[in-house]
Amino acid sequence: MPPSCTRGGAGGGRCPARHLRFVRTHVRIWRMRWDNLSAPPDEGTPDEAAPAAPPLPLALPGAVARTFDTPEFAGMTFYEVQAKSIINRVPGRSRVPFEWTVNPYRGCSHACTYCVAGDTPILMADGRTRPISELTVGDRIYGTERRGAYRHYVVTTVLDTWSTVKRAYRVVLVDGTTLVASGDHRFLTERGWKHVTGGMRGGGRCPHLTTRNRLLGTGRFAVPPKRSTDYRRGYLHALVRDAGRRFPLADADAADLRRRFRLATTEPEVLERAGRFLADAGITVEWMAGRTTRRSTTAHATDPAAVESVALLARPPDEPTDDWRLGFLAGMFDAAGSCRRGVFRIGVADDESRRRTAAALDRFSFRWALDEPGNRNGARQARLTGGLPERLRFFHLADPAVTRKRSIEGTALKCAARLQVTAVEDLGLELPLWDITTGTGDFIANGVVSHNCFARNTHTYLDLDAGADFDRKVIVKVNAGELVRRELAAPRWRGAHVAMGTNVDCYQRAEGRYRLMPPILAALRDFANPFSILTKGTLLLRDLPLLRQAAEVTRVGLSYSVGFVDETLWRLAEPGTPSPRRRLDAVRRLTDAGFPVGVLMAPVLPGLSDDEESIDATVAAIAASGATDVTALPLHLRPGAREWYARWLAREFPHLVPRYRQLYQAGAYAPHAYQREVTARVRMAARRHGLHRGEVGDNRRLPDTSPAAPAAEQLSLL
Repeated sequence: MPPSCTRGGAGGGRCPARHLRFVRTHVRIWRMRWDNLSAPPDEGTPDEAAPAAPPLPLALPGAVARTFDTPEFAGMTFYEVQAKSIINRVPGRSRVPFEWTVNPYRGCSHACTYCVAGDTPILMADGRTRPISELTVGDRIYGTERRGAYRHYVVTTVLDTWSTVKRAYRVVLVDGTTLVASGDHRFLTERGWKHVTGGMRGGGRCPHLTTRNRLLGTGRFAVPPKRSTDYRRGYLHALVRDAGRRFPLADADAADLRRRFRLATTEPEVLERAGRFLADAGITVEWMAGRTTRRSTTAHATDPAAVESVALLARPPDEPTDDWRLGFLAGMFDAAGSCRRGVFRIGVADDESRRRTAAALDRFSFRWALDEPGNRNGARQARLTGGLPERLRFFHLADPAVTRKRSIEGTALKCAARLQVTAVEDLGLELPLWDITTGTGDFIANGVVSHNCFARNTHTYLDLDAGADFDRKVIVKVNAGELVRRELAAPRWRGAHVAMGTNVDCYQRAEGRYRLMPPILAALRDFANPFSILTKGTLLLRDLPLLRQAAEVTRVGLSYSVGFVDETLWRLAEPGTPSPRRRLDAVRRLTDAGFPVGVLMAPVLPGLSDDEESIDATVAAIAASGATDVTALPLHLRPGAREWYARWLAREFPHLVPRYRQLYQAGAYAPHAYQREVTARVRMAARRHGLHRGEVGDNRRLPDTSPAAPAAEQLSLL
């Protein structure tokens, strides 16, 4: 049965069924290893992946996939599964001080969404463009990576795609580039990544675009040409040789000669395109094996009259159209062009070719120069100037066939394009918007570097990709409450402490829809089984009555994770979670209700939240919330999270990359000396503000009624 329909946010009040319109699809699971769903690795700690026992299969061979049209879940898919087991043992070699965990979700809906309009052209690996709405998983596109002082263009892979509906904004640049995106989308500027919109103060404060910013890239992409009859004629004119004229072939008779002509290239992509263009004109040709030289290919027409038709097609018009000129430029580049080490040239061996090439380049306002040969045997060459923007404009506007000549792999991201922001306009309506996840964490959208939604490697255990699946595809164990009750009643269960929120947040936004925690808490209460919860979600307050009832019969530990209180850093590092202030407000309400609530100050981010001022402000806010203790945990980076965080850091705070390389060169954990330094700073701040119990960060000092110790070993960044 579908979950109760609830509005988002803490409390999650009910709303009529008409507010919930879902798409129900029965999904047969073939390749996803969801038969392992009930076992670690994700039920213990991410780096302790081995299960304590063989994994149990799902009760059903499939799942139900649901999508909701409410804004908070736009673009997300929830896979409802009937799990076989829910209370899972942590592997024996794990360093955490608890043995058993319950996680009703896999994946986390806390994450944010960054989106652009569906018709935004994305730079593909073959040098062409494609609207973002038409991209599919596995497509090869361009992203960037930092090498030394500059970013460089590199080929990357699309890991995931999705769409949503959000309020749309138009970003306009000096050169005429226009981008339509959501307010939380980010573009790369000369001052780092910036959101489209944001406030200067308060909860909405974040780095955002102003008219003082300049985006990085080449500027808007040119519109590809139409494959009109004139374009095809211009292309063939540049390529066809000897149509209607004889040329020496030792084994050919006179009749055979009349059916042959040559193309001025041997490139397979050109032969395929030329053959298609000729076929469109009703001419069938065969490329003759063994009739190629280094610079030309012989064609054999099936009909003797066809060669005359080819000659007619390739004849230049008296008044060339723009389509003809574009086709001619594409053909000239395919026949005699090159692009090496950022230098673009087209060979113009004769006066006619030079004149037509010059006229076509001038017609489309390309910047170019004519290079004279350095010797008698050399050919004159038309060389484009203006750098990468001009080269890309030629490739997109003329669209030559040979893709290997269009590569910009390794080119540095530096140019003098006029990409200063002139306006950010609220369109005043919500539009369908798209986003992707890539291997580099970014992509090239209409000539500028665009941030994508990043994710961790958690879902790879289910054969879901390492892109946005963690954020966009959440596995929901809909029978979690029933399973907890059944397993607590089993004779072999001895009433051990159960930790929740140890992998993904059990009070993430999806809990407002599925309400899996109330039956879990009710079962733990009814069996008087001790438990602890670590969360960043304020939705925990909804279940305060159940928590009170459980606390009357067993030990209940509650902890919140608050690594820092800086709002700007929160929006950059944890944009989909409740703000630190809201979390601390929840701590206050819980302490007022009589619960001793611990705070895990995690993660402490080197160079970002580990200084005296940041630590003091965070501990002061924690103390003011009424928390009973604070436990510090410096950032640790396991595989998956490590790669994700490294890309995030290089984009947001590139000056810190050398420091992180030094700190984490030996593995997932920072050096003990650094950890002791951070712990000492937190200890002193705790003493100043009256928090003494959690001043050491020693897990042995935390009783099992506090989940801070279990969480300290598990949490890394989000």
